[in-house]
Amino acid sequence: MSTTVDKSFVKHYQADVHIAFQQMGSKLRNTVRTKNGVQGSTTVFQKVGKGTASTKARHGKVPVMNADHSTVECTLYDYYAGDWVDRLDELKTNVDERGVLVKAGAYALGRKTDELIIAALDTSTNYALDGTTALTKAKVLAAFEMMGEADVPDDGDRVAVVGWKQWSDLLGIEEFANSDYVGDADLPWKGTQAKRWLGALWMPHSGLTRTGGVRHCYWYHKTAIGHAVGQDVQSDITWHGDRASHFVNNMMSQGAALIDPAGVISLRCLEA
Repeated sequence: MSTTVDKSFVKHYQADVHIAFQQMGSKLRNTVRTKNGVQGSTTVFQKVGKGTASTKARHGKVPVMNADHSTVECTLYDYYAGDWVDRLDELKTNVDERGVLVKAGAYALGRKTDELIIAALDTSTNYALDGTTALTKAKVLAAFEMMGEADVPDDGDRVAVVGWKQWSDLLGIEEFANSDYVGDADLPWKGTQAKRWLGALWMPHSGLTRTGGVRHCYWYHKTAIGHAVGQDVQSDITWHGDRASHFVNNMMSQGAALIDPAGVISLRCLEA
């Protein structure tokens, strides 16, 4: 048995993990502001406040907006997802062991990516009503009003993520589930469980925090949460002769932070 892994195998495995991670690993990565290629253990996201327009006298100086500029620091952490593959076990199984590990690694890293983003969302204290009721139309509209009052851009980059129980609650709201209101193209019953409603992309997620019977759901703008990537998903396969096994390792370095509290509305929902 060779003491090295076939280079073609390694190359294809790495490509497969990266593709799998992009396709099915993380549900939230594309819904937040992402900075790639970060060097170091921390990075900074720029936050720019509102500017004010005003007039000027003829031949006078153009007034400055005096927009508030601040920064938000985001710490990156290293994560690994590895497993052993016994050389002789590969001869006894009729499954594609590489394919199994590709999916397992992609899912594990994807869940960790979403955990980081959800942890950043959990720092929001911008609540819509309270957690004594389930997700109702009144609670949704209260959050909708809060987004408008905060001048959160209605530019197609608003996202609402809820638990599966809350997704069921939404299906009981006629304006959400009836084609007479949203049109046939935006019905939540077809294909992927995600749809557009009230200017936002709504999706269910099983990993949202649940505390004391209350599920923490969120309605936010893409620019309100920062996701930093120091090292995207990378894979490594090494042969260990003393174990007669290959060790398959997937790793990444990422972090997330709340940038603009006003752009995140917390929908705390009672979940029995």
